[in-house]
Amino acid sequence: MNAVEIEEAVSELALKPFEAEEFPFSFLESFGNKSTTIKKLRSGTSNKTDVEDAVLQRNNIHILSSKKGKVNESLETLRNSPSTKKNKAEFILATDGLDFQAENVITGETVVCEYKDFHNYFGFFLSLANITTVKQIRESAFDIKATSRLNKLYVELLQHNSDWASIERRPDMNHFLARLIFCFFAEDTDIFKDDNLFTDTIQKISDPDASNTHEVISEIFRAMDTKLENREKENIKVWGKKFPYVNGELFSGSTEVPKFTKIARSYLLHVGSLDWKQINPDIFGSMIQAVADEDERGSLGMHYTSVPNILKVLNPLFLDDLREQLEKAGDNSRKLLNLRNRMAHIRVFDPACGSGNFLVIAYKEMRKIENEINIKRGEINKASEIPLTNFRGIELKDFSAEVARLALIIAEYQCDVLYRGQRLALAEFLPLDAQNWIVKGNALTINWLSVCPPTGTGVKLQGDDLFSTPLEQAQIDFDNEGGETYICGNPPYLGSKKQLENHKKDLKEIFNKYTNSWKPLDYVSGWLMKAVEYGNQTDSATALVTTNSICQGQQVPILWPLVFKLNHELSFVHTSFEWSNLASHNAGVTVVIVGVKKKNNKTSKKIFSIDEHKNTISREVSNINPYLVSGENIVISPSRKQLSNLPEFYRGNSPTDGGFLLLDNDEKLGLKLGEEIENKFIKRFVGSLELIRNVSRFCIWIEDDEVNLAKEIPVIKSRIEEVKNFRLKSKKKSTVLAAKWPHRFDERKPILNERQICVPVTSSQSRNYLPVGLLKPDTVISNSSFGMSCKDLWVLSLVASKLNLIWVATVCSRMRNDYRFTNTLGWNTFPVPMLTQKNKEDLTATAEEILIARERHFPATIADLYDPEKMPKDLKLAHERNDEVLERIYIGRKFKNDTERLEKLFELYTKMTAKK
Repeated sequence: MNAVEIEEAVSELALKPFEAEEFPFSFLESFGNKSTTIKKLRSGTSNKTDVEDAVLQRNNIHILSSKKGKVNESLETLRNSPSTKKNKAEFILATDGLDFQAENVITGETVVCEYKDFHNYFGFFLSLANITTVKQIRESAFDIKATSRLNKLYVELLQHNSDWASIERRPDMNHFLARLIFCFFAEDTDIFKDDNLFTDTIQKISDPDASNTHEVISEIFRAMDTKLENREKENIKVWGKKFPYVNGELFSGSTEVPKFTKIARSYLLHVGSLDWKQINPDIFGSMIQAVADEDERGSLGMHYTSVPNILKVLNPLFLDDLREQLEKAGDNSRKLLNLRNRMAHIRVFDPACGSGNFLVIAYKEMRKIENEINIKRGEINKASEIPLTNFRGIELKDFSAEVARLALIIAEYQCDVLYRGQRLALAEFLPLDAQNWIVKGNALTINWLSVCPPTGTGVKLQGDDLFSTPLEQAQIDFDNEGGETYICGNPPYLGSKKQLENHKKDLKEIFNKYTNSWKPLDYVSGWLMKAVEYGNQTDSATALVTTNSICQGQQVPILWPLVFKLNHELSFVHTSFEWSNLASHNAGVTVVIVGVKKKNNKTSKKIFSIDEHKNTISREVSNINPYLVSGENIVISPSRKQLSNLPEFYRGNSPTDGGFLLLDNDEKLGLKLGEEIENKFIKRFVGSLELIRNVSRFCIWIEDDEVNLAKEIPVIKSRIEEVKNFRLKSKKKSTVLAAKWPHRFDERKPILNERQICVPVTSSQSRNYLPVGLLKPDTVISNSSFGMSCKDLWVLSLVASKLNLIWVATVCSRMRNDYRFTNTLGWNTFPVPMLTQKNKEDLTATAEEILIARERHFPATIADLYDPEKMPKDLKLAHERNDEVLERIYIGRKFKNDTERLEKLFELYTKMTAKK
């Protein structure tokens, strides 16, 4: 269940009569517990309580339906219960149907309210549904509740208005939703003079059976599009005349409204009964976007970017500088005035603005700074000089673009109320200005200079209204010309394999004039290049949230030399962190933030990162390279030769056999070959899974000169025939060609009759070291791993080191978040100083210590041994010793952290490649 579904279930429970015995089970059902789980709790099988009549779900919650007036005492009983602590209950909850009290045992936070209101605190308990709660979601409880109600209304209307559900009419439906949101907000914030004017009018004027509800709403919309002096002539109904003239074209054009059912009417009134003063425009827009987008409804109420994450972009981009200038200005009236004038000319431009999150946050933060300036200058209640039209966006979806404008309008009003008071805010709010400053279109094909020009003079076409002008039009002039432009946002990522033909076409249009090698690039690269091109024609700086893949692997040598060639550099970055929504089913994506602007060697750059305590730390450096490390602007390209003259890895063998040449242990025994034949034709087969999980697998291995002998064995001959048939059916020419040699793997390397080092291609990022194994001679390594002859054990020390892991994690591509080891890009480029014989002897000893430590824990697998939470102490110490011995070879001591490791590796790589 997502948060919206939970909110709905909890709200329904709060409306029902309180049943003491049933409440604990109903409460848990509201948070997504399955019927089988509830059944076990009812029977007592999984109920771990030691309190009479209570229910305790291990690791979750201890609930007691208390006697009347005894809620305090009941909560204390749960708090002191040994079973609460023993079973690691996160929450305790007591209620008698009148009062409701709960406590988070871990944090000490509490909820105390009337029973009928406990649904307002559903966010407090979201971890019961495996949704990681953060402060933001609790503060946005209203937005989730409002989204939930609007979603019910939206779905009900679509079900009973099939024509409105068509693709052609969906924009009309979405526009209707935007109008409703404005009305709900306006009636609770005194924009409409009478309290609840919109909701009350519908309740009183429309019939209970909802037969004329659409007509009443349509008349209200018509009234708000008609100037006061024209209302008599336009025959506006008497009750419609109470509504103000809104303008802004929000209510212009068609006033057609979908027809309502009784249920839809009740939903509408229910939505109106909420307190819309609590709306959060910075996140509500993204939430409501999910209502109108069927693909996003699965994460309804969770589809938004948190404010702290947005500020990770905006603060270093320009807000920190504004705050610093404010502090430097002190009480100097002239400096304060100059800063305010500067802010009035700043443009914030999001070319993938969605429903406006970044723009709204930027506006609110700038208004906060402006207000401090006004207070210091003694100009309280002064009208803002920061125009909404300086906050520009491009968005592909028309409804999102519409919501973005609406969110900014609401943000402006709320800021006016906060900083200037309700009276002045109301006096200047209506009628809305008829302006259009969010463009609907494809940002990669639109000329950004037409949307956000360096000055206002370059714009010829002007939008004459807010909501009705064709959104593809170029935009209105800026109120204040000149000034800086700050580009920000979170564009779509889309790796190369997920891109459709139109995405490829967009990237080709941008990159073809620079390179023919652009195809592996992520879609987000298009935004970065457009920003760099824009930056060469304007005074601008850019900060984008992007997948970390554009700063790893094969994309780096394609993308970043182009950025540098166009006279841009990385001005600040935030290294990898999780950027996920709050839906329990969404694992999120690992992202980085890249800030770029025109090259300026005089200014320092900043690298932000998350420390082990989850705090953001920063440090100033002279330059940031494309791998987001302090150092020169080098790129690591694949190499066929090992940079440090170390032994080289080879990619394992590719069967392409339909599974007929591969055997598990039971299948091997089932062949009943006999010891002599088995030794001749069956080899141990090791890939990623086999190495890490110690899974036993084998393969049929036939040399070319032994084919006839092998075919004399019926069980092997039949498998060879199966391989041939499998390959002939393939659509790949190379696979069909391989049907000529069905007795062997499609691609194979000679078997080594000596020990081999084996490293999987892909391995979990949770481990502190790459999983590396030492295999016996005559083992076949699969193409899911790399192999290397191990004549010298000291090489294993290098492969198993933290230095090698951090190098691979930085320069190689990732498979999702996992490490992806390659020989040409990861190992062959790994810089190692010249090793003396003594160095090699020391490293051999530490490699042996690692292998001996593993043996002590036989039959534990690599997966078991390298689980960070369960890694045996002796193995951990062996690795730490190995790291220290190796790192002393580099700098004479152990590195302080991974940042220092990387900087040294890049420094050494630069020197070694320069020599070559």
